[in-house]
Amino acid sequence: MCLIITIVMLVLAIQSLLSHQWLAGSVQLIIAIGFMILLIRNIGITRCERNSSCDNYCILPKWLTKLFRKKEK
Repeated sequence: MCLIITIVMLVLAIQSLLSHQWLAGSVQLIIAIGFMILLIRNIGITRCERNSSCDNYCILPKWLTKLFRKKEK
């Protein structure tokens, strides 16, 4: 799902920027980058869980993973 949204928002951002709609294009680009970060994080967590040898999330820095971490009960 993240991959589909990332591709769609990236295409929309490029189209908006090419037609000189700077605000819409920049917002769409930020959304695409955000979903790309989530996608990379999910891939990293999956690799760590499969190898079961990771203390951290392997790819992204700790300050960034704290923003997207699930709250534990």
